[in-house]
Amino acid sequence: MSENKRLVWNEVAPHGAKALFSIHHYITTGTDLPHELIHLVFLRVSQINGCAHCIDLHTRDLLATMSFEKVALVPVWAEVPHLFPDNYRAALAWAEEVTLVSETHASDEAYAAASAAFAPKDLVDLTITIAAMNAFNRLGAPFRLPVKAKA
Repeated sequence: MSENKRLVWNEVAPHGAKALFSIHHYITTGTDLPHELIHLVFLRVSQINGCAHCIDLHTRDLLATMSFEKVALVPVWAEVPHLFPDNYRAALAWAEEVTLVSETHASDEAYAAASAAFAPKDLVDLTITIAAMNAFNRLGAPFRLPVKAKA
C-alpha cells in the first residue's frame, strides 16, 4: 500500500473547512431531524458517492444506535421496507434522488413523496443534510481521507 500523498484539505483551506463544518454543526444541532436519521442519510449518500472515509465514519456512527443487520442492508433499503420506518424510507429515497440529481432531475414524484413525509422546514433541512454530505464526499474521496478500518 502506498502512503497517502494527497493534500489534507481542511489544513490547506481551514476557512473553507470551518464554513463546511458550520453547516454540519447546524444539521446536527439546529434541526429537528433525528440524529440516527441524519447519520443514515450521511451513510447512504456516501455509499452512492463511494467515499470510503465517510462510509467508515457514518457506519460507525449508526452502529451506536442501529443493529449491524440493518446497517448492512442500507444499500438495499428499498428491498427490506420492514426494517426502516416510513420517514427513514422517505429520507433515503430523497437522498438518492438529490445525490443523483444529474440523472433524476429531482422529479416531481420524488418531491411529492418527500413533501408528504416531512414538514416544510424538515424537508429543507433534510436537503441541506444531503447537500452537505455530497460536499464532504467530494472532498473526502478525491483527497483520500483515511479510514479507521484495519485489515
